[in-house]
Amino acid sequence: MFKKILFATDGSDASAHAASMAVNMARAYGARLLAVYVVDPYPYLGIGEMNPYGFQSYMAAAQELSVTAFDHVKQLAAKDGTAVNIDTRLIEDVAAHKGILQAAADDGSDLIIIGSHGRNGIEKFLIGSVASKVVAHASLPVLVVR
Repeated sequence: MFKKILFATDGSDASAHAASMAVNMARAYGARLLAVYVVDPYPYLGIGEMNPYGFQSYMAAAQELSVTAFDHVKQLAAKDGTAVNIDTRLIEDVAAHKGILQAAADDGSDLIIIGSHGRNGIEKFLIGSVASKVVAHASLPVLVVR
């Protein structure tokens, strides 16, 4: 049913839980798994130009977090004897939901799996959710793991 699954990770606990689901589904369907980590654009406009170390520190920290998140998914994929074909992709300088959707389109993914942070009430209204934006704009199935 699914041949190419995109798993969006941000390294959070919710994402780590969703990683298990993504790996298990890829294993069950014999699908290739693409793990994607999106680095949001640098949030301090103007400051990075005055202090390039701020931008460099931001990017270095994001890249370090992506390596940790990807390693977690790779470890899950290597467990239980049945190998899972996994690729990773770091996407920079784009809003997370747009990067996820573009990566899915570029890859020809059949399914997107993403974790939910479980925000509700005013926090969800003010902050929004990457998962809800992906669901709202996706043209393919999205599995949100709570």
